[in-house]
Amino acid sequence: MIDVHCHLQFHSFNNDSDEVAKQTFKAGVTRIINVGTKLDSSQKAIEFAEKYPEMYAIVGVHPHHADKIETLHVELGTSKSNKKQGNWIDELEQMARHQKVVGIGEIGLDYFRYKSNGIVEPAVQKEIFEKQIELSHKVKLPLQIHNRQAGEDVLEILKHHKNNLNDVPGMFHCFAGSIEIVRSALDLGFYIGFDGNVTYNGIASGETTDLKDLARYVPLDRMVVETDSPFLTPIPYRGKRNTPANVTITGKFLAELKSIPYSVLVDQTTDNVYNIFGKLR
Repeated sequence: MIDVHCHLQFHSFNNDSDEVAKQTFKAGVTRIINVGTKLDSSQKAIEFAEKYPEMYAIVGVHPHHADKIETLHVELGTSKSNKKQGNWIDELEQMARHQKVVGIGEIGLDYFRYKSNGIVEPAVQKEIFEKQIELSHKVKLPLQIHNRQAGEDVLEILKHHKNNLNDVPGMFHCFAGSIEIVRSALDLGFYIGFDGNVTYNGIASGETTDLKDLARYVPLDRMVVETDSPFLTPIPYRGKRNTPANVTITGKFLAELKSIPYSVLVDQTTDNVYNIFGKLR
């Protein structure tokens, strides 16, 4: 089993990330992909990938941070005569070219109103999203899409940039939305990620479709499993900090939901991850 999306570089793991990683691999997880949400967390995801052979990184700017991007002032170029201070997209491109970076994400749109963040101006979100789609085409890396209550706009942008999408364009992280939205995402060639919240009962605030119904609809050969650690802990541990090891719990739940052996789900979703993120091979 591969956890295709987590955040071991977040503060929740400051004191025990090594132990969490050890326990994750002991639980049968073979790869962990840490995902950035802005430039500094993207850089930290790379540092984890450099530290552990079984870890990889995805780099990008989350829509929450689209209006407050702070550059790291990374020097670009390999010779003194060619060094310059880059803007945020230059710095992100430099990160994206790291040998253990496998995708651009998590990027997209988010129209949900959070107490701590509110809603970033949609026009700003769209601008940052589109620049990162263009970057993914430039560096030939797949996208990892964040979409919360913005599915129609996300799809409109992706369709507008269809010529900039790679042959395997990427995946939707922690999918939520309608059957129509997931069908359109599949038609564009995207894979669909499910997290621990698929184990929860009921429909989340602002959504219209039960995640279980979406998981039943998505073909197994287009599905991947993730944790979004430290968030979205699956039942029976909901309320506690999530860890990448719990991807196995979500995987077993999805296998039961789709009435297939767990081993079949593991084999197919692992193949799916390799199809999306070719650098993992």
